[in-house]
Amino acid sequence: MADIKIRKADGTWSVRAGGAVLAESKNALELNEPGYGDVIYFPRDDIAMAFLDETDHTSHCPHKGDASYFSIVTKSQTLENVGWSYEAPKDGVARIKDHIAFMPGDYLTVEQL
Repeated sequence: MADIKIRKADGTWSVRAGGAVLAESKNALELNEPGYGDVIYFPRDDIAMAFLDETDHTSHCPHKGDASYFSIVTKSQTLENVGWSYEAPKDGVARIKDHIAFMPGDYLTVEQL
């Protein structure tokens, strides 16, 4: 297993898209996987799930398991497959269950407040 570390992310984190705050959490988790940038995972309870549509897209990570994806619908556009979640993560990363991570880009920000 890769040397993946998960810890509580410091402070308050937010996700914004289309001018709206989609998530704000003091309980986010920071996942560090060697060879990749740190990824912030937000508890589902702190996400405005009404903005997210689960898609048919999936991927597999040998260290974390199978990921399901979400698109975000804003007033002006749909951001395809920008959120992902491990519904049944492997034992070593079980803490990210019931959390969703987001891919920052031109139309979506993940930032510490």
